[in-house]
Amino acid sequence: MTDLSLLSALIWLPILGGIWVLLLGSNQTSAVRPVALAVSIITFLLSLPLYLAFDTTTASMQFTEQLSWIPHFGISYSLGIDGISMPLIILTTFTTVLVILAGWDVIKYKPAQYMAAFLIMEGLMVGVFSALDAILFYVFWEAILIPMFIIIGIWGGPKRVYATIKFFLYTFVGSVLMLIALLYLYSKAGSFSILDFHDLPIALEAQKWIFIAFLVAFAVKVPMWPVHTWLPDAHVEAPTGGSVILAAIMLKMGGYGFLRFSLPITPDASRELDWLVIALSLIAIVYISFVALVQQDMKKLIAYSSISHMGFATLGFFLGFMIYNNTGSIDGGVMAIEGGMVQMISHGFISGALFLCVGMLYDRLHSRQIADYGGVANVMPRFAMFMMLFAMANAGLPATSGFVGEFLIILASFKANFWIAFLAATIMIVGAAYTLWLVKRVIYGAVVHDTVAALTDINGRETLILTVLAIVVLLFGIYPAPLLEVMEVTAQNLMEHIIQSKVPVL
Repeated sequence: MTDLSLLSALIWLPILGGIWVLLLGSNQTSAVRPVALAVSIITFLLSLPLYLAFDTTTASMQFTEQLSWIPHFGISYSLGIDGISMPLIILTTFTTVLVILAGWDVIKYKPAQYMAAFLIMEGLMVGVFSALDAILFYVFWEAILIPMFIIIGIWGGPKRVYATIKFFLYTFVGSVLMLIALLYLYSKAGSFSILDFHDLPIALEAQKWIFIAFLVAFAVKVPMWPVHTWLPDAHVEAPTGGSVILAAIMLKMGGYGFLRFSLPITPDASRELDWLVIALSLIAIVYISFVALVQQDMKKLIAYSSISHMGFATLGFFLGFMIYNNTGSIDGGVMAIEGGMVQMISHGFISGALFLCVGMLYDRLHSRQIADYGGVANVMPRFAMFMMLFAMANAGLPATSGFVGEFLIILASFKANFWIAFLAATIMIVGAAYTLWLVKRVIYGAVVHDTVAALTDINGRETLILTVLAIVVLLFGIYPAPLLEVMEVTAQNLMEHIIQSKVPVL
C-alpha cells in the first residue's frame, strides 16, 4: 500500500465492504458479522501507518492525493492529513471495530444492514477528516447523515422517528449555511481548494458573515448551546452503536470544522467574535453540567455530559487571540488548541466507553432509568470496575485521558482571563458531582430490585471491548506525549496563521 493511495483505501474499503455485507445479508447471514468485523479490523490496521509514518516536524499536508473531478468548476478529489485530522481518522477506525463487536449478539433484526451502515459511515467520516476540496468535504459531510438517519430510524427506540427528523433538520440547516459560505469563497478564490481558502484575503465584513455561517454549521454538530437539543433525543433513541459513533466521532466533526475552516479562513472575524464562542462554550460547560445533574436517564446524563465536555474543546480553540493579546506569544494559544484536540480525542474514548457500558446494562435489563438499578457491583463486579474507571475519567481524574485536555485548556485559560479559568475549573466539580451521583445510584448500594439481582456479569467479548478502551484511557492519561507530538507543529502553524490579518490592503 503506497502513501498515495492510503487515504483512499481508508475511505473506500469500508464503503465497499459495507456494500459487500449488504449483498451477503440476502443469502449468507452467517457470514455478515465475520466479514464486517474483518473489514473494520483491516481498515484500522491500514490507518496505523498514518501515525507510524507521520512526519511530526512539518505542518504541511501529508499522504496527499490529487485527482481532477469536475475541472470546469475547479473541483478535485483532493485528500491529505495533518496533525489535526490524523488522530481523528485513527479514532474513527478504532471505534468502528468496537461498535461492530458490540453489536455482534445484540442486533438480531437486519444485522447485515446494521453492520453495513456503520462501515459505510466509517468511510464517509474518514473522508470528512481527509478532504482538502470543499465540495468533496461537503459531500462526505452531508452523506454521513444518511446512514446515521437509518441507524436511529430502524434500530432506535420508540420515539426514533421524532429523534431522526430533529437530528436531520438541525444538521441539514446548518450545512446549507456552510455551503453558501463555501460557494462565496469559491467565487473569490476560483477553486474549491480548502488550502486556497486559507490564503484568501477577505474583507472583515465578509469574514464576519462567513464566520457566522460556519459557526451555525459547526455549532450544531458539536453541539453548542443553544442548538444542542437534538443530541439528547438522538442519543436516547439511538441503539448503542449509534450513540457511540455519535458521541465519539460525529461531534468531533464540528470541532474539526472550527480548526479547518473558521479559524484559518476567517481569522479577523474570529478575533472580533471570539467572545461569542467563548461565551457559548462557558454556557455549555456551566449550564449543561447542572442539567446533567438532574437527569434520570443514563443515556441523557452522558449526552448532556458530552455537550459540557465539548464546551471545553471549543473554549480552547478560541482562547488563542486573547492569550496572544495578553502575552504577545503564541505558546499559550498553541497549548489551548492542543488541549482542545486532546479533549476531543479523549472524549471520544471515554464517552464511547460510557455509552457501551449503558448499552450492556440495557441489553440485560431493558431499562436506562437510573432508579431501576442500584447495587450492580454486587452482581456484576467486573463490569462495575470498568464503569467506575470510565466514570472517573469522565470526571477528569488525573492519570486518565480525561484530565489531560481539560488541564491544558484551564492552564491556558489563566493566560487569557482569570475568571474564564476560574469558572471552567470550578465547574469541573459539578462534572465530578453528576458522574459520581450516577455511579453511586447505579453501581453501589444494596440490591433492591429482583431484576438487578438476576443480572449476569459481562462476557468475554464485552470484557475485551472495555479492556481495550480502559488501556487507551489510562495510556493517554499517563503518557499523552505520542498524541501531543503529532499535534504540536500543526497547532503552532495554525496559531501563526490566524494571528496574521487577512483583510486586504486597499
